[in-house]
Parts: sequence; structure tokens; C-alpha cells
Amino acid sequence: MKSQSIIASVIDAQKKEIDKKPLGLQREIINDVPVVKNFASIVSGIRRCGKSTLMLQTIKRTRGKVLFLNFEDIRISGFDTSDFSRLNAEIENRQVKILFFDEIQIVDKWEIFINQKLNEGYLVFITGSNASLLSKELGTHLTGRHLSVELFPFSYKEFLAYNKLENNVESFDDYLQTGGMPEYVKNRMASILIQLVDDILHRDIAIRNNIRNINGLREMTVFLMSSIGKPISARRLTGLFGITATSTVTDYFAYLINSYLVDFVPQFDYSYKAQSRNPKKVYALDLGIYHQTKTTFTDDLGRILENAVFLHLRRKNQEIFYFNKRGECDFVIMNKNKADKCIQVCWQVDDMNMKREIDGLMGALDFFGLKEGVIVTHDQTDFFEIEGISIKLIPSWKYMMSG
Repeated sequence: MKSQSIIASVIDAQKKEIDKKPLGLQREIINDVPVVKNFASIVSGIRRCGKSTLMLQTIKRTRGKVLFLNFEDIRISGFDTSDFSRLNAEIENRQVKILFFDEIQIVDKWEIFINQKLNEGYLVFITGSNASLLSKELGTHLTGRHLSVELFPFSYKEFLAYNKLENNVESFDDYLQTGGMPEYVKNRMASILIQLVDDILHRDIAIRNNIRNINGLREMTVFLMSSIGKPISARRLTGLFGITATSTVTDYFAYLINSYLVDFVPQFDYSYKAQSRNPKKVYALDLGIYHQTKTTFTDDLGRILENAVFLHLRRKNQEIFYFNKRGECDFVIMNKNKADKCIQVCWQVDDMNMKREIDGLMGALDFFGLKEGVIVTHDQTDFFEIEGISIKLIPSWKYMMSG
């Protein structure tokens, strides 16, 4: 239980910190953050990807008196349901109508309090570092009353803007090695990402889900990070890392996805059962974290490039699949249950791999009845027309600037 004076002092102290904090690089999704009365605006994403900065930028753009509170402040550690009445009194005393809450989901029954404030006509903005915690509670008391967006680490375009770099292959190679976590991009200290991963595994996953086998969780994370672009199934991992049940492996997958460390792309099939049964390709949600976590001693440049293209596509919240029916195609983008694009990724197309790469892409294009396909390369430009189907080879550093 926290006294109202403690809550008030923390709000005041955090406001002073916010007022001193620079706005930073304006994020690409700033205009996608919904500002709608009677709806809670939710921003979720991996820890330290810039959610608080995005919230600060939104605050600066919002007209009216604002109250901001970060619930991970150690001074209000132990904030519980009963403290919401004192927070509510503080809100009323300050006569504000716009509320910004950072990591409020760590407090039990937070969604009931938010629902109350929405009913009272407040504008409410929330950030959270765990997609599952947000969606779970939002599905109870806030059904139909929330609008959500995801914030990811810097895109390539943001990486260029932050570092004031020209768009060229050298800059893109730097991005492939560095990733987009803002603090790491700024300082290039490996310990920043290593500590971040450790915090996520312990605080966001192990503690919240009562996991005792933290070493198994860590070993699985390293294995997945070292396997980007490869098909993975829970059944085949059962028995490894001291994990004896397939259901536990599946749970660990979900925890890592919800914490924005990794994501999985299913194999395309019109049958949902087949999709769930087939192996899924795993990708890292940040390439800097991948490089600091993996155990492989040589870089597979093709898979790293494939991961970068996945991140570019994932930011747009599209339905993404890989295709493996008539050869393999790395990405199929679906839009309203209809294939929109087929994208192949290859570091360098040459005489040794050209037939395989083109056949895989052609197989997917033919299956979906599409007439145009793309092969994203490291730094090649070319064009082919085969049986009425056009195929473009696009350099990665140009492709990543596309909409």
C-alpha cells in the first residue's frame, strides 16, 4: 500500500525527468498512435526499444494537462489494487484529463481502473513490454475499447536518420551487425544487449511464469537465436535443455514471442491444422541481440539478410508465411486471405543458386496466380521475365527503404 503523498511525489519527480528528456528521433509510427476519446491507446514492444520516448513524443503533441506515471519506478514498488483509489484522487486533484501509464500491467486489476477512467471521459495511453499481458487483460474489461500498435527497434530508415548516414550498402551492412535497439545503436556496448536479454528472461518470463528451469529457458533462447531462418518444431526440441514435455516447449516459445525476443513464421497452408502442425521458421526481433546471443562462430549472411527482410515486413503487421510446396519461397504476404506478394531472399544470386532461387519463387507465384515477384539481394540489381512472370532483383539497402 502506498500513501497518496508518495504517489504524488513520484508523479512530480517523473514529470521533472520527462521535462528534461530530449524528444529523440521521431519514430515512424508516431502518427499511428491512436488518439481517440473513450479508447485506450496501447503501445507494446520489447524492453528498451523506445516506448517511453514515443510516449514522450506523443505527450508533446497532445494538447491539455497530462499526468504521467511509470509503474516500474522502485519508489512505488508494491503498488496494488487498493492504491488505485489514491492515484484516482491525485488525478482529480491535478485536474488532468490525459493519462499516460508506462508498464501499468504489472499491477493486478489495472484494466478495471482504466475502464473506469475511459467511462469518465479521460484520454488514456498505455505502454507495455509484454504482448500477452496486454492482450489478456484487454480481452476482459476493455473489449472493443482499445486500439493497439507495436513499436519495434529502429527500422533501417530510422537507423540511417539516427546516425545521420547515407543510404548505401556500407550503411546497411552496419545495420545488419548493429540492429536497432536505441541505446546499443548509440553506445555500441555489448553489455547493454546482454543485460537486456537477461532481464527479459528473468523478470518478464521466469518470475512472472514461475519457471524454475531458468537455465533451460536460457539455453533454448540461445538455440533459437542461433537458428534464425530455419524451421523449428516444439516436438523436435522436446527432451533438450532439460525440458521433457512438448507443452512446456510450446509455452516457452509463447513467452519468448510475447516478450518480443523472437517470432515464428508458419508454413503456408490453407488448412489451419496443417499450419500448426508444420515446423515454423524462427527469427530474432533484433539483429543486435542476435549477434550478442548466438553461439554460431561464422555468420550465415543469407539468413541474417533474410531476418532483416522479415523485420521489415513484420513492422507492417502483415500475415507472413513461408512457402514450401513447389520449391521454397522465403515469404508470402497475405492480405485478407489472399496472397499479395511473394519475396525471395538471397545474399548473392549466382550460377550455383540461380535455378533454385528462381524456381522456388516461380513455384509460389504460380501457386497463388501472381505475375510479379521479388528477390532481395545484398547488392544486386537485375530483371527477368519468364513465362509471362516478371522477377526483380533488388538490393537490400534499397528494398528496406520501401513502404
